[in-house]
Amino acid sequence: MDLIEGFTDFHNHILPGIDDGSPDVETSLQLLKKFGEFGVTSFVHTPHVMNDYHPNTPETIHAALAELQSAQHPDIKNSAAAEYMMDQSLMEKLDDEELLKISGNFSLVEMSFLQAPINLKEIIFKLQNKGHVLILAHPERYGFNHSADLKKYTDLKNRGCYFQLNMLSLSEHYGKGIQKMAFKLLENQMIDYISSDAHRMEHLEKLQHIKLKSKEIEMLKPIIEKSKELFA
Repeated sequence: MDLIEGFTDFHNHILPGIDDGSPDVETSLQLLKKFGEFGVTSFVHTPHVMNDYHPNTPETIHAALAELQSAQHPDIKNSAAAEYMMDQSLMEKLDDEELLKISGNFSLVEMSFLQAPINLKEIIFKLQNKGHVLILAHPERYGFNHSADLKKYTDLKNRGCYFQLNMLSLSEHYGKGIQKMAFKLLENQMIDYISSDAHRMEHLEKLQHIKLKSKEIEMLKPIIEKSKELFA
């Protein structure tokens, strides 16, 4: 993935000790150093906000960011947002808490991998009414949306959702079915952005070994540029 030099990675789990990503500052520093091998030194950190599993708040997220910044190299650029699970807990937060955005009005959201929320349309509508422009994380990984006609994906796009592809979905890391859907979404020009979703060193090591065909590289180039433009 030597295409991403100068890129801002806006979906990752590098902040120490607050979700299922990096457990401590030392590990976070190792991950940042590894990213440097790709020419990536700018990050928006997006820990999970997920009901009782990862009940993060702007306060816990900014505290972890401050801890990392105090230990890291000064040339690394960091900010923080979150990856919000679209569920009832998020609906309840909307009136009381200002959600963290990755850039401008763009907010990163996800769904359960088991099934879409029953009230998905209501959640999307309410978030948009609050001024959020939604980027749906790793749409290729929601198996319940997979179909030959991409109908469910088209519906989400028509509702104003942007799609962010995980870099590792270009490999068989999540399985061949996920990889196949990743390329199908790319071929149908449904992917808007790309990011790492890195949780651990293994993820970054696997990125180094992804082999892409020239046609695939050409499909990715405008998506990488658009991702950069979020932070221009």
